[in-house]
Amino acid sequence: MTRVGRSRVLAVAGVAAALSLTAAGCSSASGNSSGSGVINAIGAENEYANVLSQIGGKYVHVSSILNNPNTDPHTFESSPSVASKVAAATLIVQNGVGYDTFMNKIESASPNSQRKVITVQNLLGLPDNTPNPHLWYSPRTMPAAAKAMAADLSALDPSHKAYFRANLTKFDASLKPWLNAIAQVKAKYAGTPVAVTEPVADYMLEAMGMKILTPFVFQADIMNGVDPSPQDISLENGFFTGHKVKVFCYNQQVVDALTTSIRHTALNSGVPVVGVYETMPTPGYDYQTWMLAEVHAIEKAITIKVSTQKL
Repeated sequence: MTRVGRSRVLAVAGVAAALSLTAAGCSSASGNSSGSGVINAIGAENEYANVLSQIGGKYVHVSSILNNPNTDPHTFESSPSVASKVAAATLIVQNGVGYDTFMNKIESASPNSQRKVITVQNLLGLPDNTPNPHLWYSPRTMPAAAKAMAADLSALDPSHKAYFRANLTKFDASLKPWLNAIAQVKAKYAGTPVAVTEPVADYMLEAMGMKILTPFVFQADIMNGVDPSPQDISLENGFFTGHKVKVFCYNQQVVDALTTSIRHTALNSGVPVVGVYETMPTPGYDYQTWMLAEVHAIEKAITIKVSTQKL
């Protein structure tokens, strides 16, 4: 069973346990929570929650579901408390493309006619079979998501529309250091060969002009919890022992004996390792500084051969 498949099974089991609690105890919420003038909102992943908080500011109470950078997000298990949070939310932002399907199950269990759901996959016009679900690493994702957040918050709370729009303008401007860093790396180092364990940062690596040598079938096997073929493992290790790549981007949240062995091969071969994350490392980061830190770490690996295994 794939990691994504495991997450669906675990999530559905958790939802089933929570349904009686949420259905009996939660009625349709108003746009503002408890008359406080604050909108209850959820980002399924903490990177979306972080941006939602930046756009909503003082008028939004934001929670996140997937928010632990030390665990594998694909093995998430829902709970009654998660179901209760979702039931109370009038704005939800989720990734889509099969990454957080459990959200749809929980939302269906607690219908709310006023609830707005932003699915980032749909904003980007991506099909369900999009092979790489880590959309937040693409430079085009968060501007689109933030714009949708501001629009839906304004619809839920029209009196603060100007406030949300101002925060959106501020957020868009705050992405410029990251986008400029991507452009600068691409201008200087386009075509640099890199290897990866999974397609976690592939969208950003491609935007930087990096040449990803790891076959996608290997990346997908690791992502989905499938044992790669011996030939693909040999090929991956050969990128390091043969000094064919300049950087190895390693998913810090999906670690097992195989990926650890491959990381050791890279380090022993003198190839710098850069840790990449599926959920935003906390504390100390917001979405913008997290993405910028990843670019800087990759640039340091290319230019001075320094590993940044953990942010």
